[in-house]
Amino acid sequence: MTDSTEILTVSTLDRLVGRKFAPTEWIEVDQQRIDRFAECTGDHQFIHVDPQRVAKETPFPGTLAHGFLLLSLAAGHRQRDFPAVSDAALVLNYGLDRLRFTSPVFAGSRVRYQSRVVAAEPRGTGRTLLRQEAQLEVEGQEQPALVAELLALYVARAA
Repeated sequence: MTDSTEILTVSTLDRLVGRKFAPTEWIEVDQQRIDRFAECTGDHQFIHVDPQRVAKETPFPGTLAHGFLLLSLAAGHRQRDFPAVSDAALVLNYGLDRLRFTSPVFAGSRVRYQSRVVAAEPRGTGRTLLRQEAQLEVEGQEQPALVAELLALYVARAA
């Protein structure tokens, strides 16, 4: 859902280039979320799922969220002020470029995504590839947990 009253079309997404949007809502990354992600992916490395072992064997203050868990949070969280695209039939995850995990996120932290549109590239009739530079902010930390260029392919409804 969007708080923006602006309405665009797939062919006018280029109007967003350079625009920075309000951050998403805060998302809690608790141990239960980390454990469920470990179950889903099979990644049970102790730094993610064993608080007692982390306390004994590492300098970390707690378990760490999986990097790919943090990246996956981008899929379900939208900026409130991102305009509606009136003729979009589909918005497809097209991948990402230049992903870096720059800072750990410990269990119990809250995170949110901040993004800026860096390009809107036509991909044939009725299709535009939107590139957004995204950062995952960690509440109370200056450095983001990850930076990436997220790619979304907007496909217009057939006329």
